[in-house]
Amino acid sequence: MNQRMTISWQRKVTNVLMLGLCVLALAAALTILVAILGYIVAQGGQALNLDFFTQTPRPVGEPGGGMANAIVGSLILIIIASLIGLPIGIGAGVYLAEYGRGRLANLIRFLADVLTGVPSIAIGIFAYALLVVPLKSFNAIAGGFALAIIMIPVVTRTTEEMVRLVPSALREGALALGIPRWKMVLRIVLPTALGGIVTGALLAVARAAGETAPLLFTAFGNQFFWKGGLREPIAALPLQIFTYAISPYDDWHRQAWAGSLVLVTMVLLLSMSARILVRRRS
Repeated sequence: MNQRMTISWQRKVTNVLMLGLCVLALAAALTILVAILGYIVAQGGQALNLDFFTQTPRPVGEPGGGMANAIVGSLILIIIASLIGLPIGIGAGVYLAEYGRGRLANLIRFLADVLTGVPSIAIGIFAYALLVVPLKSFNAIAGGFALAIIMIPVVTRTTEEMVRLVPSALREGALALGIPRWKMVLRIVLPTALGGIVTGALLAVARAAGETAPLLFTAFGNQFFWKGGLREPIAALPLQIFTYAISPYDDWHRQAWAGSLVLVTMVLLLSMSARILVRRRS
């Protein structure tokens, strides 16, 4: 009896100790996150005004101006990346979940996992060699293509998992009624898994929106509003922040903090939207 009470007491102490360590780890992570966000808000909020969203950068040494060109450029690059990356990623994910068997499917999964861990700067160099060198100019297409490569593995693996979660009874019922498999996938499986697929797409967009290294070799940047074709350089928030942060001008430093605040807010909104969709899906 005493031995059982001793074991029970030890288990309770171990449980409380482990729970306390988990709470401490959570508190440490939240403290770091809140400190980073608080510092960005404190520094970036001082430079946020209407001119920041409506004006282009001023010449060196002249105060004022904004990052309207970078905000518009980031939106354009994200649209290009989404048009390229989302269809490929969703299509690959559906193939892996519904038809993927054997060595080819295993190879695609392996490549998707490897591509997730490839440094983004290497992807930028690849896009540079593929699209910038032949076109002999930095351009928006290359920037969007580089961001699309970053998005594809995330969307592929997320789509595969979400499609696999669709109950088999729905598939069997549709096939039993004589519906072709491709139509069953389009009409039943995809609408059922739509919430999870959109969640994965938003997470991929949020990751791509904050990338800087690939754009250094592709989009390159532009100090003016984007008015030309897709074969011209284009500004982006991460690029503009990088350029301003390494400059020696205090006014550019303040605008870099403001740009960081806007970029972090965009990423947080996308991530929160994904979380909300997951909860509704559950």
